[in-house]
Amino acid sequence: MTPESFSPDHFKWSFADGVGTVTLNRPERKNPLTFESYAELRDMFRDLVYVPDVKAIVITGAGGNFCSGGDVHEIIGPLVKMEMPELLNFTRMTGDLVKAMRAAPQPIIAAVDGICAGAGAIISMASDIRIATPSAKVAFLFNRVGLAGCDMGACAILPRIIGQGRASELLFYGRSMSADEGERWGYFNKLVDAELLADEAASWAARLVQGPNFANAMTKNQLNMEWAMTLEQAIEAEAQAQAICMQTQDFARAYHAFVAKEKPVFEGN
Repeated sequence: MTPESFSPDHFKWSFADGVGTVTLNRPERKNPLTFESYAELRDMFRDLVYVPDVKAIVITGAGGNFCSGGDVHEIIGPLVKMEMPELLNFTRMTGDLVKAMRAAPQPIIAAVDGICAGAGAIISMASDIRIATPSAKVAFLFNRVGLAGCDMGACAILPRIIGQGRASELLFYGRSMSADEGERWGYFNKLVDAELLADEAASWAARLVQGPNFANAMTKNQLNMEWAMTLEQAIEAEAQAQAICMQTQDFARAYHAFVAKEKPVFEGN
């Protein structure tokens, strides 16, 4: 499989210089998700495990908004008519999108503008790095539609980003987190003006592409795995991970570049 082989029906995909860009593209509705787009995103992130030419991912939305969550008419309406087995199939499928994003070895950058709500907030949360505009509004609004805040891993991941108390506030009340709050709380890595968002995300992605990609994938793996480890287990896991990375050519390239007083050129192996 190659980056060019992706041809999604429910969002835009582009690839250049090692960076794959996903654009949620229903701007007239603030880029909501459907049953089909959920599944297609899940399948794409699963497949990216086997596409080493893609070294970083940027995910964004068209038309000045990131994603308004599940489409009210195409998802919410049908859900209220479903029985438990169908509902559980749906909620497991949406959770599988987060699992696939976290399992993808490529670092994922969410470029967030405007509305970022419901499942859109989850997609930004499941990304590794988040860059936003001052108008970004992130809402884990499940409580406001009669659901629990524990959706698609929110109760596990969100407290690890912004802390238990702040996560509890957002999940219990369903209120929007402003861009300023998001930056102060550590949710957003950086705020930039809307006209600079795409270039800023591309710049961050380019820096990842130029880095030691095997080692970056190992870092992401350990960030995931160490959630469930004791400190002793984590230190041992990192010892093994680092020893593996020390066998790569990129490690040797960095050493030789240092000796020659040059900048290393990493190749991902």
